[in-house]
Amino acid sequence: MTLMKRTLLVLAFLSTVSVAAMAADDKTKPDNTAINERDRSRETQTSGDQSNSSADLKTTQAIRQALMKDSELSTTAKNIKIITNNGQVTLRGPVKNAQEKAKIDQLARSAAGGTKIDDQLDVKGSN
Repeated sequence: MTLMKRTLLVLAFLSTVSVAAMAADDKTKPDNTAINERDRSRETQTSGDQSNSSADLKTTQAIRQALMKDSELSTTAKNIKIITNNGQVTLRGPVKNAQEKAKIDQLARSAAGGTKIDDQLDVKGSN
């Protein structure tokens, strides 16, 4: 009987902890409403705007490869959106700091070979 009571107490405790954890998650959900509205406005480039032309795909690939080769960049920085359309590159997404943003811009300009770069990167915490 004692084993059964302990088991029930442990299950009750775990249930309480689980419910408390789920309630805490509800409080910390990020609010991306402004970003989502911006992306739906068609005033900014999204991944759906990537051109399938050979030249644009090569430019996007060259920039992505340059970012991936740089060991100083964070995973977040390496996962930015690179959108090339009609010879214009748009860089979008979060980066950790201003130095990372500058490094990505420099790598993109070098890899793109003179292609126009629209740097829309967001430094985390600055929005």
